[in-house]
Amino acid sequence: MRVQHGLKSQDVLVLLKLAVSEGKTWRQVDLARELGLSQYEVSMSLERAKNSGFLDASKKLLMRSALLEFLIHGLKYVYPARLGPVCRGVPTSHSALPLSKKIVSEAHDQYVWPSGEGTLRGQAVSPLYPSAPKAAQLDPKLHELLALVDAIRVGRARERQLACLELERRLNEA
Repeated sequence: MRVQHGLKSQDVLVLLKLAVSEGKTWRQVDLARELGLSQYEVSMSLERAKNSGFLDASKKLLMRSALLEFLIHGLKYVYPARLGPVCRGVPTSHSALPLSKKIVSEAHDQYVWPSGEGTLRGQAVSPLYPSAPKAAQLDPKLHELLALVDAIRVGRARERQLACLELERRLNEA
């Protein structure tokens, strides 16, 4: 099997799902279903994550400090968010929990992943991976991590700072 060594955006989605699944037994088939990926994509994601130093050799133990460092310092450069027009969608960045409790924003200053099933109107933000909004709707803890990641990708200085502190707290908790 030829393994691509560069990290892909779906690999970050898989790693974030593992971060919120810590302590639970997980199977690749379950990850695939919950994240909207194929089993092959999950298998390759885990291999690339291992090769990048985010998982141990068994591909079961998440290297939380390495993931946190990448999320805070590298993600926005490797996977920048693209902003689009105002639309209906799923809240993200400071418009979603947990930052929506800490940052008061005007109705015209909301960010969303475009979705017909969305509950909020705001400026469109390209999701980290196309299936991320659907996966976030199935898992509130994953939604919060993805929203924090988006705050780093699109937020202003204060939002980025709060997101980094909250990500650090959550990833060091387990």
